[in-house]
Amino acid sequence: MSQALPASGSWPWPPVVRASVGWHLLALAAALFVPGAMPWAIGAVVLNHVLITAAGLTPRSSLLGPNVTRLPAASAARCEIAITIDDGPDPDVTPQVLDLLDAEGQRATFFCIAERVREHPALAREIVARGHSIQNHTARHRHNFSLLGPRGFHAEIERAQLLLQEATGQRPICFRAPAGLRNPFLAPVLRRLGLVLVSWTRRGFDTRERDPATVLARLTKGLEAGDILLLHDGHAARTAAGRPVVLEVLPRLLERLRAEGLRAVTLPQALKSSDSS
Repeated sequence: MSQALPASGSWPWPPVVRASVGWHLLALAAALFVPGAMPWAIGAVVLNHVLITAAGLTPRSSLLGPNVTRLPAASAARCEIAITIDDGPDPDVTPQVLDLLDAEGQRATFFCIAERVREHPALAREIVARGHSIQNHTARHRHNFSLLGPRGFHAEIERAQLLLQEATGQRPICFRAPAGLRNPFLAPVLRRLGLVLVSWTRRGFDTRERDPATVLARLTKGLEAGDILLLHDGHAARTAAGRPVVLEVLPRLLERLRAEGLRAVTLPQALKSSDSS
């Protein structure tokens, strides 16, 4: 699903959330006014919560709100893809990632943890100065992020916005949840903060897979224009030789892009150019 930049105005709750509210009201009415309906009403509510939870645990799902899983059609028509790199910046890994990208003239989007940017502001500025983009991957990458409510989401994401803007001079327009997990309260918070939720087309699972060939195969199977690919410079798995997997995968991936005539662009570039076309 491609997605233009968020428009102003009230946020329309997605059909599944509105249906969930109606389902709860119907179950409550049945429990109150229909003799013997209490067990059925409870079962219906439980089933509904299972559905909502499953949607939140599926990173590429759009049931809980807009979710970018591919670049817009106009971007794909220009033979563009997006390489997204999560969980940095890492002072040992990220500079090498930048060198590899620069050697091929390709651009990437770094979904950075804002507290890490605060620790390494010069590295964050270098990412931007070299033509790449830094976007919001929360302030702390909390493991319980998907369990937060509206206030918790807003505090965590807005803090990241402020830290990232302070370091780079640019306010992010894209957001990625830790591990892609979320709940129905996230989408309206992103809307208020002017952010677009972005997941991916495919990922290499390079935080736990130590074999670069396996990671590369996952990223390139069916590779085509418009894809959004996910790698990690932070929390990267290591090869048997102790080298971050991303540093082994990225040169081969960039070689594949060159062979197929694909160009890696930043997410803001792809989304904004499509939004204005």
